[in-house]
Amino acid sequence: MAEVRGLDTWREELASLVEDPGMIYTEEIGFPSLPPFADQKPTAVAESDHGTEPPEALKEQVKEFLKSWCEMVLELGRGCRDILQQTVVTEDSFIVQRLGGPVAKVSSRLSFLNEFLPEDRDPIHAWPVIFFVFILALAALNLNGGHDGLAPPVKKVLVHPPSASRIELPDGRHLAYRAMGVPADKARFSFIAPHSFLSSRLGGIPGVKSSLLEEFGVRLVTYDLPGFGESDPHPSRNLNSSAFDMLHLADAVGVKDKFWVLGYSSGSIHAWAALRHVSHKIAGAAMVAPMISPYEPSLTKEEIQSIWGESLPRRKLMYYLARRLPKLLSSFYRRSFLSGKHGRIEKWMSVSLGRRDEILTQGATFEDFWHRDVEESIRQGNAKPYIEEAVLQVSNWGFCLADLQVQRKCYTNGIFPWLKSLYSQAECELAGFLGPIHIWQGMDDQALPKGMIDHISRVLPGATIHNLPNEGHFSFIFFCDDCHRQIFSTLFGSPQGPLDQSTDEGEIPSEGEMEEKPLATGATKN
Repeated sequence: MAEVRGLDTWREELASLVEDPGMIYTEEIGFPSLPPFADQKPTAVAESDHGTEPPEALKEQVKEFLKSWCEMVLELGRGCRDILQQTVVTEDSFIVQRLGGPVAKVSSRLSFLNEFLPEDRDPIHAWPVIFFVFILALAALNLNGGHDGLAPPVKKVLVHPPSASRIELPDGRHLAYRAMGVPADKARFSFIAPHSFLSSRLGGIPGVKSSLLEEFGVRLVTYDLPGFGESDPHPSRNLNSSAFDMLHLADAVGVKDKFWVLGYSSGSIHAWAALRHVSHKIAGAAMVAPMISPYEPSLTKEEIQSIWGESLPRRKLMYYLARRLPKLLSSFYRRSFLSGKHGRIEKWMSVSLGRRDEILTQGATFEDFWHRDVEESIRQGNAKPYIEEAVLQVSNWGFCLADLQVQRKCYTNGIFPWLKSLYSQAECELAGFLGPIHIWQGMDDQALPKGMIDHISRVLPGATIHNLPNEGHFSFIFFCDDCHRQIFSTLFGSPQGPLDQSTDEGEIPSEGEMEEKPLATGATKN
């Protein structure tokens, strides 16, 4: 009995140490039972015991994740700041030793700006924030300005119906051309003009008036280079094939005598080739802002520095790719003039513009002509002809301009010519291009480096260089009536009109007579 009482006493003492939770222990079940709540059925209690809590919402999870991520980024920034303060900003660090003095001088000179800050703002903390906000404001203004409703909309490239005359060449290709001026049987002078890089047969002499061609009796024939406009592509064209295309075109359009060639900008490389390979059919050459290869081996050190120093970085990149990696040019072309949208000429041609060129290119007349010319040029939508043209500009031409200079060559090689020279003078003949070459170059031409025209005047001392003050790359030949008249007056003298079959046939002036005609007023020769 005593043990039982002791046991009960021990339980009573243990229970006295714990506060009464309000639970009733029963001997049958052995589990605590909760008193039922008021107005609650037993079934409800059972359901709540076996139920589960609703899952946490996705919004709360994302909120907590972003909050934790921001806290980690903040701690990372504080750690980086502490590292910079302990390693870079210390007095014995390399950066502080190098930049500490200049920064202190600049800071002292700009310290007057701290007067505009509130007294409770530290300049070291305030000015970086102000600078950052200023940059953001400029970016926002630039973004808004780019979407300004007053900006002109981008014009899309249109496809026009075919309109060119075509001839069939001996190899089966077709060459598209356009003839202006007097008919073939009344032409006193015939001009054939290959176009420049991003152009077509519609180029030639932009804006030349038919009345001026009639006045001088000129027939102007322009054509699409292979793969451009409506001309068929050439499987493996070069400057030699280009010269003979020009020769076949002259025969097909009825040019019986010699014809003149007109080369403008990069179109001059085809005119140079004609002077070299078919010189027997060329009466003379007129060049406006002509170009040469920037990789020409005979360039002097000063000429190389001028050519590469004055060219835009993008222009240099185009030269390098055309020389080394021409296949990469396709992606550049398809993002610019082959993109189906029109753009600015200086951007697509990677050139700078002088003052007169800027005024000219901003006019509606030039824009309409430029868009139509580009649309005709890219009619076939193929980048290959443009890659071929870019490669021709920077590759080995197979000749140099010095070969066009008139010089006397005597043939004394071999035994028989040597024996013959003992008793008579060695046989000699003139080599090079014997006709006149006139070159017009604007002094404000920002597209053509000065080193190119310097090289031409050095290796072709017989060529006549007409320096044009204040003229640019485009302003002298695009829509300039006085300029066109100056070119024809320089080449042909006084206008004599078309040929009169009854009286004028056979009275075309010879090459020697044309060389003796005076130059136009204001032309100079280097």
